[in-house]
Amino acid sequence: MFTPQDIETAQKHWADGIVDIGKQSSWEAARERATQLLRDHYLVDDGTLLFCPTKAAVQQFRPTFSAALSYFVGRHADFEEDGGFALEPWSSVRFENAGVVCREDSAIAMGNYFFGKSDGSELKVEYSFVYVRDEHGKVKVQLHHSALPYPG
Repeated sequence: MFTPQDIETAQKHWADGIVDIGKQSSWEAARERATQLLRDHYLVDDGTLLFCPTKAAVQQFRPTFSAALSYFVGRHADFEEDGGFALEPWSSVRFENAGVVCREDSAIAMGNYFFGKSDGSELKVEYSFVYVRDEHGKVKVQLHHSALPYPG
């Protein structure tokens, strides 16, 4: 059974990982950290990842490891729009869950997360994540959908 604490812990580790990617001194090091973030936090190896990141418009659905990695660090010929979201660098990431639903074999979280910028401002992003456990019992994101709030 999932607990709200499982989700809060997963979110904290994910947030720390995003900040860490942007702190790297080279693109290669950032790519290595992003690779680790994907392996640690996403269900990337069984073909069931549903990934729709915030700032992707041309190819907004990213169901593969390489497509998700490109979103975070860029430099992939098939995804020219990617500038490397995690390379910003972000000074912080904080989650505000509007709700968390815990089930036996999955959990759903929805809300806003805020990406801290170096000037002290934040980028507000809406998100929905579905979490499952992998074959080792580790909490992983199977569905990631995020978007900028409607400007209206």
